[in-house]
Amino acid sequence: MSNIVYVPPTPGAVKSVFPHLDCLIEAIDQLKQAGYTNFVVTSPLPRHEIEEQVYEGRPSPVRWFTLFGALFGGSSGFLVTSLTHANWPMIIPAGKPLVSVPAFIVLTFEATILYGSLFTLLGLLYHCRLPANDLQIELQDPRFSDDVFGLVVNGLGAKDSAKVHRILRDSGAAEVSGMEDDHA
Repeated sequence: MSNIVYVPPTPGAVKSVFPHLDCLIEAIDQLKQAGYTNFVVTSPLPRHEIEEQVYEGRPSPVRWFTLFGALFGGSSGFLVTSLTHANWPMIIPAGKPLVSVPAFIVLTFEATILYGSLFTLLGLLYHCRLPANDLQIELQDPRFSDDVFGLVVNGLGAKDSAKVHRILRDSGAAEVSGMEDDHA
């Protein structure tokens, strides 16, 4: 007995397949000009052109994870070394301070780099929606990780569906499906 389960398409979603990057960029631009911003783009490889179109020139939000991770790491690294030194004091000659900044710079720097990189990884996983266990059915097309680009427009009504179908076909989509597939 086979374990094939039918999963119905997402209501209000139109999926399109683009063989070329230029066609995808044009489709994203046309959709934005028409006022459609609820879409998901998939790509078999990272492309800066797609990022620029989707984020509209804004930098990636992952950088905030890096900043907070580095601040957390640096302050916790300095705090751990300072508290450790304060809890087990030694006799320090010549009136030197108990908590000395130059002595703790190396550990503070290492904690800054460690936590900054770990928070960056967490931010990347979060914004890439990984692991993708709840990915909508239109985005689970295996071709999107092989050799074509995918664009799924969500939240459409019947009237909008026809217009989006036309925009995607005019932009060079090799395949457009979803909602009512009989749009010419």
